[in-house]
Amino acid sequence: MTSFTSSVPETTTVSALTLARGRAAHLRNVILGLTRQTRQPDELMIGVMQDTLYDDLPQTDFPIRQVQVTGRELPLSRARNTVAAEAMGDCLVFLDVDCIPAPELIADYMGYAVPGNGLIMGEVNYLPAGTATEGWSYDTLKAVAVRHSDRQGPPAEGLKRCNDYRCFWSLNFAIHRADWDRSGGFDERFTGYGGEDTDFGRELDERGVPIHWAKGAKVFHQHHPHCMPPIHHIPSILRNTEIFADKWGHRTMNHWLTAFRLMGLVGADGDALVQLREPDADDFALCEQQSDQPYANTARVLRYLRGEERIAAE
Repeated sequence: MTSFTSSVPETTTVSALTLARGRAAHLRNVILGLTRQTRQPDELMIGVMQDTLYDDLPQTDFPIRQVQVTGRELPLSRARNTVAAEAMGDCLVFLDVDCIPAPELIADYMGYAVPGNGLIMGEVNYLPAGTATEGWSYDTLKAVAVRHSDRQGPPAEGLKRCNDYRCFWSLNFAIHRADWDRSGGFDERFTGYGGEDTDFGRELDERGVPIHWAKGAKVFHQHHPHCMPPIHHIPSILRNTEIFADKWGHRTMNHWLTAFRLMGLVGADGDALVQLREPDADDFALCEQQSDQPYANTARVLRYLRGEERIAAE
């Protein structure tokens, strides 16, 4: 366990930040969760990655500001940089649009995300289908939520230093404005899906900005159909891993690339990686999250592809 600063100046302001394209029902639940905080944020910034702003959002005691960040592919890096630049808070709390914040999330992050503590990653629990519906309660969510089997669990208390930048995941994190400014923000050359998180983690490592796991600051991840490995995003993953390699000297997302190769979806053309074919129904059946699964799991698919595990649905 590492020591950390936890004093919160009385003047600290908190901006909650999220990005959205579609997912209106998920966004409503994020906002409802923010209204039920023991300490509400001072504002919510929404990076809107579509042509129209959201309407009919829940009533809140804090302002909601929407800023459009459009692009042909998901401009995730540019959107995060944009909402951070537009936000007025000292403490920046980034939540994916499918993450319902637990009641203490903002208060927890206020204690952790102070200058010098760097980037703080809170807890993530996953929900099965049909649980975050109209009229949900925290008791209902807590009763069914589970941790991801292949991700680092939280420390017993406080903060624990994360010494592997590859573990950074932008699903649920916070950072003080002073440390955000030290980070340089996300590299906007990464567009579409994949790679920008690992690049940001590597950049933090290079710049001496620490990364920590946190006890608390929990979110409940809402169920939605998804594939792991993300066979529906192969073109952007191949492009982004080469951007990463040009920058740092080696590729990233290797677990996904390995799965793509074993599935016959990706191969080598000299030193380059190329997509060999489009995913078919069997590929999606293998990788797609099922309604009874709280999360999709690349490790599970890799074990199957290597002959180490049988999958019941095969």
